[in-house]
Amino acid sequence: MAKLERILIYPIKSLDPVSINQAKILPGGSLEHDREFCIVDENGTWVNGKRTARIHQIRSQFDLKTRLVTLSLQNDRPVSFHLDHGRSGIEGWLSDYFGFRVFLKQDLNTGFPDDPVSPGPTLVSVATLEQAASWFEGMTAESLRSRLRSNLELSEVPAFWEEQLYSADGSSIAFQIGDVQIEGINPCARCVVPTRDATSGDRYPQFQKVFITQREKELPDWAAKERFDHYYRMAVNTRIAPSETGKVLKVGDTLTRSGTS
Repeated sequence: MAKLERILIYPIKSLDPVSINQAKILPGGSLEHDREFCIVDENGTWVNGKRTARIHQIRSQFDLKTRLVTLSLQNDRPVSFHLDHGRSGIEGWLSDYFGFRVFLKQDLNTGFPDDPVSPGPTLVSVATLEQAASWFEGMTAESLRSRLRSNLELSEVPAFWEEQLYSADGSSIAFQIGDVQIEGINPCARCVVPTRDATSGDRYPQFQKVFITQREKELPDWAAKERFDHYYRMAVNTRIAPSETGKVLKVGDTLTRSGTS
């Protein structure tokens, strides 16, 4: 039986994650504090990994209890700010780094997911990360984890097991992790971010070509091939209904299938 092995949230979109033991469901169907903030320019456009590889060189550490974020660059002195009361300091630090004025936006209802139609946590198995990492010379599961930036990881299942959590006809697949009802929607389309090292921003040669070739070759029989208009997809996008607001996902919870809807 699949078990929830790891929960990762990203308090500021495109910056480093925090590994937590439990996560509360927000009214918008996402995890509390995940992508709670995003960086935007003066036009309100996201400043993220899709826009600039320079964002990968920023190191961030979060203390969610004290609401502190510590920002640093390689060989630079770390500086800490309060996420609520020190926002102007964060914006100033980031503006100095990027060379243009940026701001932090906050959303306590849904956060800032890449897919606003399916804003639930993205889900992948540990075995999938291990298998996919083997496609690339010198890459580890940890490296691929930092590239894909999924929220929930499952253990005690084989590689690509999570491909059972979306359907061929586009209807949702209902499943439950602990007390939380979740709907699996589709395999997550990837962007330019996984092609880069998560700390340096350096591109891995031919990453997308290798990924697509191996993904198609190793797609399991239980996967709905109809959902692959291209094979640059990995992990499962989800939705969580408002009825689940306030419920808590916990590391160690088991996943059970509820059928289709």
